[in-house]
Amino acid sequence: MNLLHYLRATEAIIGREVLRFLHQRGRFVSALVRPLVWLFIFAAGFRATLGIAVIPPYQTYILYEEYITPGLAGMILLFNGMQSSLSMVYDREMGSMRILLVSPLPRWYLLSSKLLASTCVSILQAYVFLGIAWLYEIRPPATGYIEVFPALLLAGLMLGALGMFLSSFIKQLENFAGVMNFVIFPMFFLSTALYPLWRLQESSPLLATLAEYNPFSQAVELIRHALYGQFNPYAFLYTLGAMLLFMALAIWGYNPSKGMMTRRGR
Repeated sequence: MNLLHYLRATEAIIGREVLRFLHQRGRFVSALVRPLVWLFIFAAGFRATLGIAVIPPYQTYILYEEYITPGLAGMILLFNGMQSSLSMVYDREMGSMRILLVSPLPRWYLLSSKLLASTCVSILQAYVFLGIAWLYEIRPPATGYIEVFPALLLAGLMLGALGMFLSSFIKQLENFAGVMNFVIFPMFFLSTALYPLWRLQESSPLLATLAEYNPFSQAVELIRHALYGQFNPYAFLYTLGAMLLFMALAIWGYNPSKGMMTRRGR
């Protein structure tokens, strides 16, 4: 096996994921409807509560819509990361996942390519949402659209790795909804995607502590800083560490000799 074989495998996996996404237009629309509803409808009510305030670390007055836009981009990454785990469960039931994993290439590389493919789709959806937000006159600095790409990539990899790890536990598609709802909604609502951390500290210090150590919160903060031309080293290291941990657990989960697949077989 040489480098060309590895590149061809990655190209084929990414191409398959993109083609699947293009043929599932409903998936694309549904991924945009959720954040757009929060942006256009719910933001009006939340703005009446939060008002226009100084939001650290920007030290400037910004609208509530401007604050939650990065969080809603993170919502797209979160839901798509969980959606990709559903496709892995489906592929495993249909047998295509088994064919992929028995190829001569290392298992960790195949899973990493699968993760990268789903992350590319997530980033595409996130940029479409940011474009719609721009038409809604939510316009961060122009350079922010470029600087936010690494943040979206790292956040998408972290959330996709989490979904991949969870998919190793799911035996059938019927169990997907319960497991995903148990993960998605606590991660999203117990984060800084919709309201700043200082608001949570005013209402409940315990909830603020849980939100601070929520990996999704740090991913959102990484995106929020990058979109406004700033770098948050703590959020970067936290998100990177969570991504490496979830990816290691996913590789272990899909290991037929050590992971959850063997336990189910037994």
